[in-house]
This record gives sequence, C-alpha cells and structure tokens, in this order.
Amino acid sequence: MIQGHISRISGPVVQAKGLDGIKIRDLVEVGDLGLIGEVIEIKGDAVSVQVYEDTDGLKVGEPVKTDAKPFLVQLGPGLLGSIYDGIQRPLEIIREQTGSFIERGATGEPLPTTKPWHFVPAVKPGDTVGVGDIVGTVQEGPTIQHKILVPEGTAGRIASISEGDYTIAQPVARLESGDAIMMVQAWPIRQARRYAEKVATGIPLITGQRIFDTFFPVPKGGSAIIPGPFGSGKTVSQQALAKWSDATVVIYVGCGERGNEMTEVLTEFPHLEDPNTGAPLMNRTILIANTSNMPVAARETSIYTGITLAEYYRDMGYDVALFADSTSRWAEALREISGRLEEMPGEEGYPTYLASRIAEFYERSGRVVCLGKDRRQGSVTVIGAVSPPGGDFTEPVTQNSLRIAGAFWGLDARLAYSRHFPAINWLTSYTLYLDALKEWFTKEVAADFLDLRTEMVEILQREDELRKIVQLVGRESLSEPDKLLLDVARTIREDFLRQSAFHEVDAYCPSKKQYYMMRAILTFYHECQSRLGTMPYDQIAALPAWEELSKMRYIPNENFDGEFERLLQRLTAGAPEPAPAGARS
Repeated sequence: MIQGHISRISGPVVQAKGLDGIKIRDLVEVGDLGLIGEVIEIKGDAVSVQVYEDTDGLKVGEPVKTDAKPFLVQLGPGLLGSIYDGIQRPLEIIREQTGSFIERGATGEPLPTTKPWHFVPAVKPGDTVGVGDIVGTVQEGPTIQHKILVPEGTAGRIASISEGDYTIAQPVARLESGDAIMMVQAWPIRQARRYAEKVATGIPLITGQRIFDTFFPVPKGGSAIIPGPFGSGKTVSQQALAKWSDATVVIYVGCGERGNEMTEVLTEFPHLEDPNTGAPLMNRTILIANTSNMPVAARETSIYTGITLAEYYRDMGYDVALFADSTSRWAEALREISGRLEEMPGEEGYPTYLASRIAEFYERSGRVVCLGKDRRQGSVTVIGAVSPPGGDFTEPVTQNSLRIAGAFWGLDARLAYSRHFPAINWLTSYTLYLDALKEWFTKEVAADFLDLRTEMVEILQREDELRKIVQLVGRESLSEPDKLLLDVARTIREDFLRQSAFHEVDAYCPSKKQYYMMRAILTFYHECQSRLGTMPYDQIAALPAWEELSKMRYIPNENFDGEFERLLQRLTAGAPEPAPAGARS
C-alpha cells in the first residue's frame, strides 16, 4: 500500500504528493472517507486524481492511499438483474445502507459474495485448458447460462474439478500448477478484452421497430448513433430498443441523464416481460445509472464499465446490446476534467483527444471469434444517443461519432412535435450495413425485401421534392401520378414508419410482418398506377382500401400471415376497374 497526502483541491480533481511508484489510471482512496478516484496525470512528484464522488469538505493534508492497481470491474455470476452506478457500486445495496441519497464513501460488493451457485463442470481432471476456455457453467437466472471462463494468465492441466454449490469466493477448479480457477474475475475497464479474431457481421439486430429494422438496420456487432435535440425522443427510442431487441443480454447506461428519466427506467424495467421468453426482462439486463446530479467524474467511467460488462458476456458467445444515453454527457465530463487539468482546449472547449476517445469506445463493438478451443462467436452492438446543443449536428461530439458509427438515426424535433414517433428523419438518416445484411434478409425474410425497401425510400425522396412544388403552386397543379405518389408517401409515413410504443400489437412488429406491410402498400400503389388515365383520381383517392392500409399494423402479429393474402385480395379488388375503351378519362 502506497500512502501520500492531499496538496491541492480543484473540484473533482485532487492533487496529491508522496505517491512514489504510482501509475496513470491507478485507483486511489482519497481523504478520511476513502473517496474513490483515479490517477489521470503525473507531473514530477505531483499526482492529479479524478475523484468519482463529491469533494466538498476535503482538506489539504488528508491521506491518499493506493495499492497501485487500475480500476477493475468484477465479472462473474450475479451481474444480470443488477443496478449499478458508474463505478459498479450496487445501488440497491447502498440504498439499504444510506437511504434515497448515496452518502460519500458508501460502498458495497458488486457481486453477491454469500450466494451459492450450482456449478456444472464442462471439463474433467487431466484436460488441458487455456485462456477463454469454458470450464463449466452456472444458471444465472432462468434464461442465461453463465459460462465460467479461464482468466488471462492462467493455463495448464485440470487437477481437480467437481459439480456442486459454490460461492464466488470459492475455487471451482484447480490446475496441476496449483492455480485456482474462480467463478469471478477482474478486468481493467479501459482495456478492451482480447479475442481470437474479428469477423464480418451479417445478422441484423432485430428491434421490432419498422424504421430501424427495414429502413436503417444495424447488424449484431455494429454501431449506431441517435442524435437529436431536447424532447425529440432519444431516451424513449433507446428504451424501446432495449425492451424489444433480440440481443441475448442488454446493458443500459444512463450517463448524465435527468434523474426522473432514469427513475422511470429503474422502476419500469423490473416489471417488463421479455418478448422472447416471457420471463422478466431484468433477467437478461444490467442497468448502470449515473444521473446528472451525481458526480460528473464518474460519467466517463460509466461508459467504460458498461462496455467491459458487454465484452464479458460477448466472450461467452452471446449477442450483447449496449445502449449509452447519452455520450454527449460523457464528452461534457471529459471537457470539465480537461479544464481542471488546464489542458489546451480543442473545438468548443472539448479536449483535443475527444475524437480518439469516441473512436476507442465505438471500436469496442463488433462480432468476434472468442478465445477458447470451441471458437464460439459473440457480438457487442453499441447504440449511443447524442444530445447536440440546439439540435446542431455539426458540433464535435456528433461529427466525431458519425465518423465511426455505421448507422445514423437522426431525430427531428418537428416530427416529435407533430406526434410522429419514432421521430427519425427518413431523409437525413442512413445505414452503411445494407450490403452486409442483404444475404440475411434475402434468405430469412424475402428475396425482394430490400427491393421493396428501396422503392419506399425513393417514394419518400420524391415526395420531399413534390412538397416543395406544392408550397409554390398548390396540389391541384400536380399530375395525377404525382398526387397518387403523395398519398402513398403519406401512407408510408403515417401507417408504416409511425409506430406506437404503447399499443399492445403495434409496439413490436416482426420482420415478416414488416415485409408484408411493405408489399401491401406497394401492391396497392402499383394497382392504382395501372388504372390512372382510365379513371378519375378522385375515385382512387376515395377507395376504402386506403383505410385498410392504415389499419393493417393493428392486425395481431401471430395472425398476420393468414390475413395478408386476404388483405391483398381486398386491396386489389377494391382498386378501380379500367373504364371501357373510348371512355372519358
């Protein structure tokens, strides 16, 4: 143990002396209360420490202690279903200790130390194991099988291993070298966990949200950002994605968000039902809460804590979705700490290394072949919300995120104010993953899925051009084909892209139903096109089939396959028949 003393205090940054031999990123305990902090700068004998708690009341001369190790998260059974703060303190345990507000210096074990877990071996005495190999499993809740991995720096022949109930403090196996294999391991949060190789990803993250799955899909192992101004629905969109995505494990990081929004997440998630299993959603979810009224320094750590937990479950061969809300608050914490260190500021006061930190975070996403003999594959999908001031997408955090993320889901305040949710602007958003996902959509959904999607996008782009003309000369000046296109575009916008998060049927839409809905809209569009010129458009616009299209999203998902063919028959039967030859058009 190395011990020094406080020599200077500047907000959450404390300067200490007497800590000979300490390294950058080492964890320290500051003051008589033992506040947790991290070394971020060393100048001669002066060490700058970023304290993760409120420094009010600290005095110069109070002790600073360290065991010269970096900040490590505890990885093992018991993570799922937990609620942590940014430095992996269990909030539910701390609430029992301190009440509604976290007292300074409060702490608790991140994993249950006395709970027995039933361990089932996957190897036997005499087997040779190395880093990443699975030595056994424990059942972590009713849905997830937690795989016990050989940690870094451990390898050899199994001397003893047996099935039974163990706590995380007890070894489940021993090697002939005498090394023990435990169910728990520690990992430095700023260091990406190793893998055998990174592989191309071609399986989409299915979210049940039509605008994401059909128009701007992201694969498992990809990355996406959701930028938008205040009130445009960033948090609601991320919560909907967290609820409905088909990832095996969900990690939600509330980084600097308002306390009432995070309270809603913490109270709602434990009561949500997993649509894939019917069990509580929290059985496969980890929540990390670092609200705007909590110490700013811990915001940066919360992001790295979340991605490290995601990589741990990825290494078991699971698909993990990480939702970070919001990376802008994380960047603001970087800016504040940089200012305290008197570093040279970059654009808009952010540190000059902002771009590299953002890239470092998003690059930890991906689909990989995990370490271990079985060459299992796992993925981490990162979806980060961005909160640009005033909705300005040219500000540094949004622009630097754009350079890294493969999908851009731009929120539009005008859509949100008009009650169109999700308020994703279909003209400015994009995805770079369509080519990678083409084979999956062709095989698993339909051969013409992406063709229909492309036609819809072209209709909406053409609508945008026509609306500018309408503003100048009025709708009546348009040709009948253009009037039809405007009405079909409205149907796409209001009945396909708009989705109710609170409707029991419309909240989740399977990929097959999305395809059928596209086919229904475009089939009716083509049917009407074929009769233009033989029938006045006013009669086409008055057809009851338009109302059929508006109601199809409420057809129960399990019944849609059978209803679809009957729906098509009604749509085509309802289209006007061609007029006799020579009739007036």
